[in-house]
Amino acid sequence: MIVDRGLLLVLCVAAAAGGRQEDLVVETRLGKLRGSVITSRKGRPIYSFRGVRFAKPPVGNLRFEAPQPLDPWTGVVNATQDGNACVQPYESTSITPASEDCLFLNVYTTKLPCSDCEHPNRSVLFFIHPGGWYEFSAISKVLGPHYLLDQDIVLVTANYRLGALGLLSTGDGVLRGNYALKDQVAALRWVNENIAAFGGNPSSVTAAGYSVGGASVFFHMLSPMARGLFQRAISMSASIDTMWDIDRDPIVKARKHAELLGCPTATSQQIADCMREKTAEEIAYSFEGLAEWGYDPILVYYPVIEPDTNDGSERYLDQEPYPQLQSGNFTKVPWMTGYTKDEFSWKALSVVQNSTWATDMYENFETVAPISFMYERGTERSRNISQQLKTFYLHDQPITSESLDGLGKLYADSIICFGEDRAAKIISGISDFPVYFYRFSYQGRYSFIYYPNTTTPYGVVHHDELIYLFYLSALDFPFFQESDPEIQTLERLTTMWANFVKTGNPTPESSALLDNVQWPPMKPDSLAFLDIGSELQVKHGLYQERMRLWDSLFPFSTTKKHRSKGVKC
Repeated sequence: MIVDRGLLLVLCVAAAAGGRQEDLVVETRLGKLRGSVITSRKGRPIYSFRGVRFAKPPVGNLRFEAPQPLDPWTGVVNATQDGNACVQPYESTSITPASEDCLFLNVYTTKLPCSDCEHPNRSVLFFIHPGGWYEFSAISKVLGPHYLLDQDIVLVTANYRLGALGLLSTGDGVLRGNYALKDQVAALRWVNENIAAFGGNPSSVTAAGYSVGGASVFFHMLSPMARGLFQRAISMSASIDTMWDIDRDPIVKARKHAELLGCPTATSQQIADCMREKTAEEIAYSFEGLAEWGYDPILVYYPVIEPDTNDGSERYLDQEPYPQLQSGNFTKVPWMTGYTKDEFSWKALSVVQNSTWATDMYENFETVAPISFMYERGTERSRNISQQLKTFYLHDQPITSESLDGLGKLYADSIICFGEDRAAKIISGISDFPVYFYRFSYQGRYSFIYYPNTTTPYGVVHHDELIYLFYLSALDFPFFQESDPEIQTLERLTTMWANFVKTGNPTPESSALLDNVQWPPMKPDSLAFLDIGSELQVKHGLYQERMRLWDSLFPFSTTKKHRSKGVKC
């Protein structure tokens, strides 16, 4: 959407010339915002507008409703500090303050429009945070812009409602669900309407995310609500597959969560009425009661297909994701996707180190495996799947330290690798736009997971590439200096990601920084990927022996059934 830039003038950018920080004011369609200046890794001033509301607070009668548009305001609203994080299943010392009133976004740029200069018109990276749809945040101490903003792009990070507050559904229209995804759409719409005020190009937006943030991007490619809002897409360590892409019977989860809070569950309306009376913290903190075995499953709430209630409400999803995808009826854009070398393999540690869990998983594998690895339960097909997984990954041996590698690969493949592999094969065979696939294998000194009681990283695990894209100060990661060995990887990642944001190609030209590598798109019959390690190397056929097993267990044709033109942006 192209907006009238005349309505979006920067009133004063004296801070850009070393003037007073309090003079950094922009005018959006709804009113004026005052920002502040922070400094990038290389010393560039980053003009930051934090805690910007993009929808009304989803509280009171707006709980469990789609986000509502803001009203215009007068005066200048302070946007120099982060807004609240969304309330999460536990009180966090690093992600605070948290509140149900949390629909805020942050905008970062290093070049603002001015009255006597050419409009920057920079490409925009809209980044959706990870966290299983129940934790994490977009606040600056979690997703600091200090690395990415040494590239000439505009960065937007946005909160969205979490847990039951973001996804609770009764499946019948009483509680429609998908509020978290609709929050993200509302933020994308805000970007399209307002980003020109910050030097951004609303016609060059990349929707990107990590884990469920990347899965959200996949859903936005399918959702009619998100069409036309982005022109490129990045899904990092984000699996959506035919096992657990959506919740097809959400009333079961709604009843269970309501029971945890002492709510009546005879009807959907009783659940909705009672859950609206609870505090946001009561709802969020009861989330852990939904675990079924150990710490599993890793995901509890999912998007849903919304029923047609004939009331004119927008439906975020209105059909089964994979048949829709295979029909070609999705937003086709350049897409970059991939995962880390070891992904969720670390989850095997908690099982191997707990002899009770290890014994129970092995002896009751047909019951436990569908919970931990997220597939259908209680059927003959499920029992066959469990037996084949047990044989392939565990060699039918008891779970001990000798099983750590196999069990780890089973966690990694079931949660991330299989879904990524399948989606990339399908989309690359249907879309006219390139699909760039990667494996992040660089082993730095830091990680989200370490071996117990050590500072030795447990491989290259889920989230680890975020360390080189964002300054994660709240999570106790260091601010990398020029002399640090991780700098080359940081510069490679930020450069390739920015290249893609600007051009749709992560390696548009030969570069010594990028080892003069040209990253080829993958195709179903040519499974090229970029291995991002100490060196950049083009390889083919990532983990295909393991993927062939999953394809045989969950058969689904990756060839197109019907070629439609779909939606191009």
